[in-house]
Amino acid sequence: MPRHNPITQQPRRLTLKALSVAAAVATLGLAGLPAHAQETIKVGVLHSLSGTMAISETVLKDTVLMAIDEINAKGGVLGKKLEPVVVDPASNWPLFAEKARQLISQDKVAVVFGCWTSVSRKSVLPVFEELNSLLFYPVQYEGEELSKNVFYTGAAPNQQAIPAVEYLMSKDGGSAKRFVLLGTDYVYPRTTNKILRAFLKSKGIPDADIMEEYTPFGHSDYQTIIGNIKKFASAGKKTAVISTINGDSNVPFYKELGNAGLKATDVPVVAFSVGEEELRGVDTKPLVGHLAAWNYFMSIKNPANTAFVKKWSDYAKAKNIPGHKDKPLTNDPMEATYIGINMWAQAVAKAKSTDTDKVIAAMAGQTFQAPGGFVSTMDKENHHLHKPVFIGEVKADGQFNVVWKTKGPVVADPWSDFIAENKGKKNVPEKK
Repeated sequence: MPRHNPITQQPRRLTLKALSVAAAVATLGLAGLPAHAQETIKVGVLHSLSGTMAISETVLKDTVLMAIDEINAKGGVLGKKLEPVVVDPASNWPLFAEKARQLISQDKVAVVFGCWTSVSRKSVLPVFEELNSLLFYPVQYEGEELSKNVFYTGAAPNQQAIPAVEYLMSKDGGSAKRFVLLGTDYVYPRTTNKILRAFLKSKGIPDADIMEEYTPFGHSDYQTIIGNIKKFASAGKKTAVISTINGDSNVPFYKELGNAGLKATDVPVVAFSVGEEELRGVDTKPLVGHLAAWNYFMSIKNPANTAFVKKWSDYAKAKNIPGHKDKPLTNDPMEATYIGINMWAQAVAKAKSTDTDKVIAAMAGQTFQAPGGFVSTMDKENHHLHKPVFIGEVKADGQFNVVWKTKGPVVADPWSDFIAENKGKKNVPEKK
């Protein structure tokens, strides 16, 4: 029986040892290595790509991916490329929390860009606070929240809802005296309407001149509701509808509005969750003159917006994005998403770290040349952007003609003064 030669066996032992080390590293994945050894910075994308909210949220996922490509083309952040990790919470609110935990704990993302509805944001908020991670939230909302772990790049109520109602009550807006508060049945419409009801009351509008109605997510039969609105409007006072309907229910709502012949000259509708993307599937000719209040419209004319629209059009064609490759559209939450990811990248560069607390500190006072044509500023304390307010009329081509705007950016007021319980609350995230 031949004897084993220790010299000839040694390389084999070394090879096996090397293989076992390699296997251990592979099993651990990048998560098992120190942060400096990771070759990319992972970025979470948490938007509904299916279900009732996909109509609005899918394009925000693509906006994040476009911005990541652009940042990577310029060399990335801290000398590393950004790597997107995309998940689909499928318009399922508990699933948002699950997916958020997965992104932070398993995928080890440095930041998450996501959510549209407030119920999805409320679902993930405890996860971000528990794990001390960062969420950038890009959609207008009801306020009444301020977390150190969230940057709100959409509008607070005083940056959208209240200016819109003030406009409807003004001579230019038609001098409305009766109001229909119509929304999807969840936290954003109900809280926004609570604020608006108190605001209207402060302006001398009695409860009898306010009609409030809610429909579930995915609701599609608006015949009865439009009939009730016509009846409510027949009292003789100028009536306006304030719509906080969200998601794909907007399509049947606007179709029924057109079918019922409810023109903007009779009963104007101002929407807070309807932009260019939501009107894509609707015949907008009967809707001419109805309104939307946002902090950005695609139709705004300035060099920064021309560049943004071209950038998106080129990206949509190159990536073969359904709908957009043939008819590229931009909208307010896309702009807010784009501002957010660029500000985050600037803050990481300033902090020289992706550490949550260091990035939060570096976000204070960040500025960015916004497509809307102004320098967007992140408030030094309240985690909200200073934003201008625009009111646009629907045009026959589904775009908006800006009919009113603020003189400049408005500072956000997350804790609305129109809610009594907010007295004395400061617009600064509490340290927990």
